[in-house]
Amino acid sequence: MYRRTPLLLAILASLAVGAALPGLFAKFRGPGAEAPAQSVAGGAAPGADGLIKLSPEQVEAAKIGVAKAGPGVIKRQIAVPAAVKPDPDHLARVAAKVAGVVADMRKKLGDEAAKNETVAIIDSREVADAKSEYLAALANYDLQSKLFAREKGLFEKKITAEQLFLKAKAVFTEAKLRLDLARGKLAALDLSESEIAALPSQPIARLREKEIRAPIKGRIIERLVNLGQPVTAESQIYVMADLSEVEADLAVPVASLASVRVGQPVFLKGPDGRSFEGKVTIVNAMITPETRTGHVIASFKNPDFALHPGVLLNAEITIEQSPARVIVPRGAVQLVHNEPTIFVQTKDGFEKRAVELGDGDEASVEIAKGLSPGETIAVENSFVLKAEAGKSEIPEE
Repeated sequence: MYRRTPLLLAILASLAVGAALPGLFAKFRGPGAEAPAQSVAGGAAPGADGLIKLSPEQVEAAKIGVAKAGPGVIKRQIAVPAAVKPDPDHLARVAAKVAGVVADMRKKLGDEAAKNETVAIIDSREVADAKSEYLAALANYDLQSKLFAREKGLFEKKITAEQLFLKAKAVFTEAKLRLDLARGKLAALDLSESEIAALPSQPIARLREKEIRAPIKGRIIERLVNLGQPVTAESQIYVMADLSEVEADLAVPVASLASVRVGQPVFLKGPDGRSFEGKVTIVNAMITPETRTGHVIASFKNPDFALHPGVLLNAEITIEQSPARVIVPRGAVQLVHNEPTIFVQTKDGFEKRAVELGDGDEASVEIAKGLSPGETIAVENSFVLKAEAGKSEIPEE
């Protein structure tokens, strides 16, 4: 029994020292040592009622974007593939209109041309014959006009017989008719009034030339002949397109085709990320056999020619739009304790606020309850505020 007494005394002493150690360490640490540490994220301090205190510098450092909530439109859209093509109403095929040989091609593939600008020249015997016939008829008309005026003056003075006057009148009328027929033939060969008026002063070597003019303002998208190539009146020389307005073929699933209507907005996302707004112009009643999809055509303005025919893009057709009193970007809504939550900016930072959601689309969502129009909320990097709010709920040890 005497041997066990030192062992018991050692155990009791150890227990007493262990109980006294926390108090000793507390004295060494000094006052304020047990205060909770600040948040790592820039010194944010969650307060009562969901208030997260942040200075303007901390907000800027965390790259938290803010914006005012307000009314907007909730859109119901369907995404479909789209193929850009020229608008048929802004497409032109430049024909030779005469038989001959290509003497000059003044435009290359991709070049711009103004309306009525000369884009090619055809050497044509048909044109040379028509011009020569017109010049002969014009010379004869001028002569008969002078003879008729002379005979008319003599007849009015009772110097010449009526028979001679009537004969001169008949010859003059025939000359005028021949001139009109020759002029009509040149017009049928697509010579303008200014070209016809300039024929008497045109060099003989150029009588065989036929200038081919651009029917529209646009860009050369096809060049179909070469220098020295024989052509007929039906031959095509160029294909031109005014690409300031283009169309897109939309492949709409059959299940969604009944919701598509002419005039609905369509948004096309370009290769560079830009968005182009257009509208549905045609809803084809026939289904495309190869893809079993509906054929819908939309029209788009293309002022800077950023949309190139032939490119495949993605389009969104807005099939329904509904106004909303308050909408916010989807990135502004965070899920906290399974409740949709937004962070409203205050003078001291941000207030965590649970809200009730309404309808929404890909980009925005309606706030049915919990937010008033005009309030400023966090719309970018709001997850940082969610993390700060969660730190205040961690129990201190």
